[in-house]
Amino acid sequence: MSAPTQPLEDAVRQKRALDGVAVDAALRRIARQPQPPWLHVEVARRMAQRLAIVRMQPETVLEWWGHTGASGALLAAAFPQARRTVIEPSDELVQRSRAEAQAPWWSARRWTGATEVRREDPAPGSAQLLWANMMLHAVPDPPALLARWQRLLAADGYLMFSCLGPDTLRELREVYRRLGWPPPAPEFVDMHDLGDMLVQSGFADPVMDQETLALTWDSPRALLAELRSIGGNASPARSAGLRTPRWRARLQAELSSLSGPDGRLRLSFEIVYGHAFRAAPREPLAGHTAVTLEDMRAMVRAARGPRR
Repeated sequence: MSAPTQPLEDAVRQKRALDGVAVDAALRRIARQPQPPWLHVEVARRMAQRLAIVRMQPETVLEWWGHTGASGALLAAAFPQARRTVIEPSDELVQRSRAEAQAPWWSARRWTGATEVRREDPAPGSAQLLWANMMLHAVPDPPALLARWQRLLAADGYLMFSCLGPDTLRELREVYRRLGWPPPAPEFVDMHDLGDMLVQSGFADPVMDQETLALTWDSPRALLAELRSIGGNASPARSAGLRTPRWRARLQAELSSLSGPDGRLRLSFEIVYGHAFRAAPREPLAGHTAVTLEDMRAMVRAARGPRR
């Protein structure tokens, strides 16, 4: 495992510059919406198809930003007996997730195991599966969050996440560049950099993958409403102040350049998927090394070798 490299972390933090006020406003808006964003629901479905590679049956599933991730029903179907801990970034989203956890017994969202919703981290090493759908691109410091996730997973625990990649909204970015406007969205981290950060954070065998989804709309108004429901523009370089009706009318007119042969407006979304294990400790203990009880058990199992 390579040691953390400060230049990579600094470059990622610089690229991930976000307007925290805009992010908080987007999360409040999502909390008020009747349903999570459609794109998040679709990516959760695609990510759940990859659960076939997870052979273990986790006792505890840690779901990061559960409401916006829109994955509760999928995880309940895959691991109905597991205990579930949901970490939410705001009190409003805590309330939404708690309401969903109290769904009636016939609901597809219902978990047989216990569900806890909180803002604070659980105990280190307490989760066998950490699931984070469509949220890593909304944090300003991905290396710090990955290191945090590594601490929360048990030895040999599994991480699965998805997020937006740098090719997202490339058509809209080109429109803004042509008009000389500030960017319509923040920059997103490349999947190769995310893979390097996983290794540096103590994860093993990272697998990174990506696909591009094309969404279409029948009008500029519908396109802009969808983007707002997903989160809006959190770039700190965006124009300050309120936009005028004249500016909005010009934007809608310029969006006509995004139409395809069918007349529908089209935008690309690069979806990055990441999978990795939390590496079990292999190094001998030094005189004053501190390890968790779960790590100690993992070292004992490794020393005994596989059962026959």
